[in-house]
Amino acid sequence: MATVPLHRVGFQEVQRNWGWYLAHGIILVLFGTIAIGRVYLVTKVSVMFFGWLMIIAGMTELLHAFWKERGWSGFFIDLLTGILYVVVGFMIVGNPQATAVTLTLLITMFLIFDGIFRIATALSVPNPNWIWMLLHGVVTLVLGIMIWRQWPLSGVWVIGLFVGIQMLLNGWSLVMLALAAKNLPAGDEVSPAPAS
Repeated sequence: MATVPLHRVGFQEVQRNWGWYLAHGIILVLFGTIAIGRVYLVTKVSVMFFGWLMIIAGMTELLHAFWKERGWSGFFIDLLTGILYVVVGFMIVGNPQATAVTLTLLITMFLIFDGIFRIATALSVPNPNWIWMLLHGVVTLVLGIMIWRQWPLSGVWVIGLFVGIQMLLNGWSLVMLALAAKNLPAGDEVSPAPAS
């Protein structure tokens, strides 16, 4: 059976539709740039979106409990889970700024502990890639400490900034992928590897 190298799977599709990938990337770069410029608003919208997702998930959990499971012992677990989701969702929607501050503290703690773990792993476990793991750990730790030192003020902008950076980087990677696909010669078809 012929196989295609993993890094080339689906690349013909990208090459045929490189314009759509480019447009998608440009839109994401634009939205990411806007998000970075409006971090307070994006943080609030992101937190409220999360709250509404919790409310909708809770409602579906309650519907599931009452519709399917009244005769099963899992009814009360689903009922309580649904109520908890709905209550927490309304608390988030009701006070998105306090939620953003709390979530930022959790993100900060994650960054700090992740950075420490990566540094310790890089220094204690033999690995040919240890220098990059160490660098990753140091950057993550420093980022966590910087956010923590600004907390609780950082709670109103960190989530929006992270969302904006994510969109910006994702957009640029799509732009680069589209341009690479466009610039390949037309005859650069994926040729299957010989069967073994």
